[in-house]
Amino acid sequence: MIGDKFILAHHQDYLRSLLKTLWIFVATATLPIALLGWAAVRSGLRPLRTMHDQTGRVTAQQLGHRLPVQAVPQELAELAQSLNDMLARLEEAFQRLTAFSSDIAHELRTPVSNLMTQTQVVLSQPRAACDYRAVLESNAEELDRMARMIADMLLLAKADNGLVLPNRELVDLADEVHALFDFYDALAEEQQLKLSLDGQAQVLADRLMLRRAIGNLLSNAIRHAQRDSCIRVTLQDQASEAMVTVENVGDTIPAEYLERIFDRFFRADPARQRGEGTGLGLAIAKSVVVAHGGTIKATSSDATTRFIVGLPRAPG
Repeated sequence: MIGDKFILAHHQDYLRSLLKTLWIFVATATLPIALLGWAAVRSGLRPLRTMHDQTGRVTAQQLGHRLPVQAVPQELAELAQSLNDMLARLEEAFQRLTAFSSDIAHELRTPVSNLMTQTQVVLSQPRAACDYRAVLESNAEELDRMARMIADMLLLAKADNGLVLPNRELVDLADEVHALFDFYDALAEEQQLKLSLDGQAQVLADRLMLRRAIGNLLSNAIRHAQRDSCIRVTLQDQASEAMVTVENVGDTIPAEYLERIFDRFFRADPARQRGEGTGLGLAIAKSVVVAHGGTIKATSSDATTRFIVGLPRAPG
């Protein structure tokens, strides 16, 4: 009995000693393990800290900064590339916005300056009623041009934000082109131009918006066509889309300008007279076509320029 108690006490002392040793070992090992864990986590998060520092350098004036994809682990390379792609899109959008704002200021500065100059000159001394009338008529032309430019810019702003929602209906393109021919006939005759239409096609589209897009293409063709030439509009009903081609004979557009010809306020000939338009016609035409899910492109060679529009074909 006494021996059993002795053996039990011995085991209890041994267990207490073992437990004490284990606690000392755990307490002693915890600190190095914690330090090693902290170091491992810090080392593993170093690429994220680097990305954080790099993105912190991105500002509106430094949108060209990119993250070093090769300097991060493979697991973060895709994230870094996605951020770089996002920065590229933001840089492109910011450049377009900056250029657009600059173009707006440049385009509006001239008519405003003309209005101020003409008004100040006519008010500098008493004049006859016919002189006042002439100045008011000139000012009315400048104000009309500014009003059209502002309306066009509002339409483009809506298109950029997806607010242009075509009210689709079945549209016979031949009928619309004939109606536009009637509208532009006097202007074409003034420049001794002929208007020609070939083919038939039907599309589901917003009639007024589509008429404006094709009208802008026709207006552009008339403005740049050689005298005594023919402006041809060709309609084709293909399997999946209807093609509209507006062709005119005139100066060949350089290849480097074809990609920019649909940009706002872009002019292939900077010396062109400012009174010929707002510089937004082709940009509006592209916005209308894109809003309908279509495509538009321009080609120019051998003194012939073509604008080719593809629109989703009407069922049946």
